[in-house]
Amino acid sequence: MINSKVREGDFKRGGEVSSKLKETLQQLDLDSKIIRKASIIAYELEINIIIHSYGGRLKVKISPEQILIIAEDEGPGIEDIEKALTPGFSTAGNEVRELGFGAGMGLCNVEKFSDEMDIESDPEGTVVRVGIDF
Repeated sequence: MINSKVREGDFKRGGEVSSKLKETLQQLDLDSKIIRKASIIAYELEINIIIHSYGGRLKVKISPEQILIIAEDEGPGIEDIEKALTPGFSTAGNEVRELGFGAGMGLCNVEKFSDEMDIESDPEGTVVRVGIDF
């Protein structure tokens, strides 16, 4: 299991958790398509925490039938989840976009590569649960 803290605005360390997950899944000798899906999802969720929250955690649980990725963050929440799932929609500021992030594809990619996805959000924070089945 992976349970890693992700800090607000920490672009320098962005991608570390998803890289750790990729290594773990490779060591388990999982199918490369599953590893790719999990890595993309973890990366997108990790970057979303960095960009849009006050910090949070990325957790991964691996069972014989599924990889469960859980992103939990502290505020401000997603105002309109349906809109946030629209390709190209982003609330990222210009500073983030100048760094090459915030194109509005994060949650779209998570949804695209997951077998199941659930998002709960309020002004206190957001929890995204994603399952990838074997």
